Amino acid sequence: MEILRIVLTVIYVIDCVALTVVVLMQEGKQQGLGAIAGIADTYWGKNKGRSAEGNLIRATKIMAVLFIVLSMVLNMNF
Repeated sequence: MEILRIVLTVIYVIDCVALTVVVLMQEGKQQGLGAIAGIADTYWGKNKGRSAEGNLIRATKIMAVLFIVLSMVLNMNF
């Protein structure tokens, strides 16, 4: 069981670093004054799921869930 804890801790640390990097790579959510007039609806704004930004958001969600699950598992006394 101790080996499992060590392996999960290593995965946890890698996930923490990767999550930090992915969050820092994302663009800000501020769209400037164009959002007030409704000009922000561009091709990239409508198709964010297929863009690099959409992939970063998806990766952030996956790594955040992994972070929470590993946090709970590592805090169990098994």
